[in-house]
Amino acid sequence: MEKRSTLLFDLDGTLLEMHTEAFVKAYLKELSKYVGDRFDAETLVALVWDATKAMITSDEPHKTNEQVFIERFLAKSGVTKEDIWPIFDAFYKEVFPELSHYTYPSPWAKKIVEAAKQAGYRLAVATNPVFPREAIHSRLSWIGLSPDDFELVTVYEESHYTKPHEGYYREICEKLGVSPSACIMIGNHMQEDMAASRIGMKTYLVTNYVENRGEPLYPIDQTGTIEELYQALANREGIFA
Repeated sequence: MEKRSTLLFDLDGTLLEMHTEAFVKAYLKELSKYVGDRFDAETLVALVWDATKAMITSDEPHKTNEQVFIERFLAKSGVTKEDIWPIFDAFYKEVFPELSHYTYPSPWAKKIVEAAKQAGYRLAVATNPVFPREAIHSRLSWIGLSPDDFELVTVYEESHYTKPHEGYYREICEKLGVSPSACIMIGNHMQEDMAASRIGMKTYLVTNYVENRGEPLYPIDQTGTIEELYQALANREGIFA
């Protein structure tokens, strides 16, 4: 059996403790306020969700998620990229980093990453790449981490698939140069994260902020709270043995 050498960490609801749905609502409200008179709030939210859905359902693997999102948003909104994207970019630089109060950052994430490094694992952040790099890096900073702590952080500028698509997990393996059987996917979403099992990855479900759409159900190799995840890594228990 191949040695499990690589840990893939989900971010929202896993390393960064939060109720994802509540956070997304708050983030979209802040974005709507920032964009101001360009769109009314209801229209902007509908456009963002529509473009996000286009990323999730895209069957154009030659396009990045960013390209799919921008093309769909511009096509539906009727505005030009030059007119609206500088405003979005400014929001992610100026406002998004201040939204940590909508989450519950704890010291566990940093402890978990340190324990994993001490155990000799390769590490990646396997967050659903539907956000720009700035937003994902900001969320890492809220838990005292940076992209330099990992070999890979999935962002929408560089990814061609989203969770739970098999292609998302295969692309991570290709970039890291590892086989799926060498990886353990650690996350809180029973569909998006545990779907990694479909290509042969082991899975660990973090239970503090579990998300479950009901179906489909995928194999879960181990479960535990974020505190128990730390103990399992520190003591090399279970699938980390």
